[in-house]
Amino acid sequence: QVQLVESGGGLVQAGGSLRLSCAASVSIGSFSSIDWHRQAPGKQLELVASITSGGSTNYVDSVKGRFTFSRDNAKNTMYLQMNSLKPEDTAVYYCRGNYMSRRYYWSQGTQVTVSS
Repeated sequence: QVQLVESGGGLVQAGGSLRLSCAASVSIGSFSSIDWHRQAPGKQLELVASITSGGSTNYVDSVKGRFTFSRDNAKNTMYLQMNSLKPEDTAVYYCRGNYMSRRYYWSQGTQVTVSS
């Protein structure tokens, strides 16, 4: 069974850092693409960062230079390192993987709150 289990959210002051983890129950090489999304209160779901099976990463403009998407194939885990956090980064964050290019799986989500 394919599962993505997320951890690492919390409350941080503006300018601080957090690292989100997304652990897969299967080899992350099985995912043709993996991405991070977030949803702020009253707003639509937003794609924040993505990584292809070849390792190429893309970021939404608002997080470029502050967020870094990485993965540890040996641990089947993806990470979103978030630095210089701003109050507008406050949201529920999700990871999503396209398993075998057939189906998307989502994590349970984790709350990130940045206080000013």
